[in-house]
Amino acid sequence: MRTYVRRGLAVAAVALTLCASACGKANQASGNGSDNVSVNDGFKVGVLLPESKTARYEKFDRPYLEADIAKACPKCTVEYRNANQNANTQRQQVDSVLAAGVKVIIVDSVNYKSIQSSVKKAKQQGVPVIAYDRLATGPIAGYSSFDNEKIGELQGQAFLTAISKGGNPKRGKVILVNGSPDDPNAPDFKKGMHKVLDGKVNVGAEYDTTDWSPDGARQEVGGAISKIGAKNVLGVYAANDGMAGGAIAALKSANVTPLPPVTGQDSELAGIQRILKGEQYATIYKSIKPQAQAAAEMAVAAAQGKKWTGGSATVNNGTVTVPAKIVSAQTVTKENIQSTVVDDGYWKVSEICTATYAAACTAAGVK
Repeated sequence: MRTYVRRGLAVAAVALTLCASACGKANQASGNGSDNVSVNDGFKVGVLLPESKTARYEKFDRPYLEADIAKACPKCTVEYRNANQNANTQRQQVDSVLAAGVKVIIVDSVNYKSIQSSVKKAKQQGVPVIAYDRLATGPIAGYSSFDNEKIGELQGQAFLTAISKGGNPKRGKVILVNGSPDDPNAPDFKKGMHKVLDGKVNVGAEYDTTDWSPDGARQEVGGAISKIGAKNVLGVYAANDGMAGGAIAALKSANVTPLPPVTGQDSELAGIQRILKGEQYATIYKSIKPQAQAAAEMAVAAAQGKKWTGGSATVNNGTVTVPAKIVSAQTVTKENIQSTVVDDGYWKVSEICTATYAAACTAAGVK
């Protein structure tokens, strides 16, 4: 009888061991984090950003993400990589942080389609992926970004307002410079913009600009000016501030005077200063703080196999429906620079109002 009991207990112990091992592997294979990961012990978090030409990523996104990860998990460490606008490099960086032992990855994809294989690989290794700013394809675990179609509408409305100040918005032709076709946000900006402008303006030329390149935008706008004539250019819609700068350079080079309205996005320092100077009409301010905070909280929760409960929004990327944080954005013109990017701490007055722009800052009430 004792022999049978001992044998029974031994079999049960083996069964429990096998179950624990199998359950652990199944949890890893799900890509939904692990119950063995804890904020008490800390773990590694991969943070992969797409490029450094746009000022926001190194100046704002990275430090905000690192600070918010530390707040949610004081013992966690960050494995940071920047792909410098190279999708192949970013896929290699996913492999790199996986090899470094990260338990979760936050990725702002260079190319939302090509990153899918990396997202799948991470999931197979039990590492959840949070899509940040740009929606990635594949089995992601969460998403933190903005209402990009709404941003396009804000851009379109600001542009329409600007060109309408001089009369009928159809009295000339406009040039539309959209974002990179491999960025999933670009079609949403474009859709929102067209929703506002279609039927209300005459489009002289429209481009989808690879890599959001300012130089590319300059060449495109220069070509459009030659095609439609400098006197016929009513304004340039540019999907971000870098390309707005390229567009303005092309307008100046072609001696288009006075400069017609140009709009952008991202509230880059150069864009804000161009607005003060009167060269750019508007930009879009996207508060990165709540976006980064949500992504950090999602990542820490996902690594532990827990559900993020910070919001009620969801998004479907064609593969899965996941919890999402969607942050609102604001249009910035000369009239509200103070109440947006300054009061929110995005840019300091000392950064904006250098000697060249001091008088313009005073006139605009930036202090």
